[in-house]
This record gives sequence, structure tokens and C-alpha cells, in this order.
Amino acid sequence: MAKMPSSHPRDKSIKRVLIIDDDPTVIKMLETRFKANGYEPLVASEAPIGLEMAMKTTPDIIILDVMMPIINGYNLCSILKSEEKTRKIPIMMLTSRSEEIDKTIGKKVGADVYITKPFLIDDLLVKMGELLKG
Repeated sequence: MAKMPSSHPRDKSIKRVLIIDDDPTVIKMLETRFKANGYEPLVASEAPIGLEMAMKTTPDIIILDVMMPIINGYNLCSILKSEEKTRKIPIMMLTSRSEEIDKTIGKKVGADVYITKPFLIDDLLVKMGELLKG
């Protein structure tokens, strides 16, 4: 599943949020809340598709799951932070992995925020807003 932006000119005042997660329930919940809060959600259910979308669309922020097939979130974050086009995009990691070592790995690969599941969507929106303000 991948939802690319429409081909009409982009309104730069509306922030694009790329969601990369393989859980359709999480995707739908995030997508719905982001739209309701004035964001433009882009969706990729696999890391390779998310990487391609990030390179093509240059979103304002990326939210990704850690535990995904093909490329895990740590590796994807590392790739995104090493690419010139995407290195400055804030990345929020969502995961059920809550050990301190997991958080440390997330920070080492460049995640700006590490949020453990279950999470409160309102907390995520506040943290996301803070990152977007820069």
C-alpha cells in the first residue's frame, strides 16, 4: 500500500507526513488523525516503498515503525539520515521495542524521537508539532 500525493501543485503551508508502517490499523489511525489536524499524510506499508517515497516527495517529517520486513526501521532511518535529500527530515520511530538499548540504537541511527507502543496519539501530535517548528 502506497498513497502518493496528488499531482496538483503543493500547498507548502500543509505539512506532509510520511507514515512507514506495516500495520494497517496503525496506518489508518495515524492517517485519519493527521488529516483531521491539517497534515497531508503519505503512506507506505513497506520500508523500500517508504524510502522511494521519501526521496521523491521530500516530506516534512517521517514516522516509521521499527519492526518491518525487508528493511527494519533502524536500517531505514540510517539510510534516510545518510542521504543528502532526506538527512534533515525529522524522523519519529514508533515501536513496541521499549528496552533502553532499543532507544539507544534509535538515537544512534538518527531518530529524532522514539515512541513506544502503545502510545497516545495526542502526545505524538505534540512531539510532531515541536519537531516541525524546528
